Amino acid sequence: MELIIIRHGRPERIENADGPADPDLTDVGHAQAQAMADWMKGEPLDHIYVSSMVRARQTAAPLEAAFGIEATVEDGVREFDDDASHYIPVEEMKKDKEAWKAFLAENGSKTRDKFNNTVVSSLTEIVDSNRGKKVAVVCHGGVINAWAADVLGLDASMFFNPNYTSINRFMCASSGERSVLSLNDMGHLRDKPELYLYH
Repeated sequence: MELIIIRHGRPERIENADGPADPDLTDVGHAQAQAMADWMKGEPLDHIYVSSMVRARQTAAPLEAAFGIEATVEDGVREFDDDASHYIPVEEMKKDKEAWKAFLAENGSKTRDKFNNTVVSSLTEIVDSNRGKKVAVVCHGGVINAWAADVLGLDASMFFNPNYTSINRFMCASSGERSVLSLNDMGHLRDKPELYLYH
């Protein structure tokens, strides 16, 4: 089966929220999501899964409309810092060494190993439930890193920065063999420079 993992579009920045930050997409993020869905509708798709976080749900909405498929919510592909009271885009955090260290820091029972194991287990269950099919999962950069690192046999938990609405493709055999077809595909924004951005 082919597993297509899509990062959400550009979200709003949130600081000091009353409770976990769960931002909406910006106008640019919505436009990125629509461009991704328009690009994807040229190929068959059997099922859509989505993180329960707002930015992922809003990114998946144009894809659901394009294919007439209602997405299945999968909590196992939420982002690592889903309980944080702020949302700062990763590319901005990387410019601030302290903010980046805080993002990577483990907090009590919330460890990177536990997160990675949850991601791999959740996506493996999706793979096993969709043999011979093509499935899209709309989620987060940390999730894409965790799965790709596991497929490639890497120890690094955040080894690359998936662009907003990037399309990442994997082939998964019923024997358990998995391979990377592509990472960080941004073809849907190639002729839309105003949307091809980190910030």
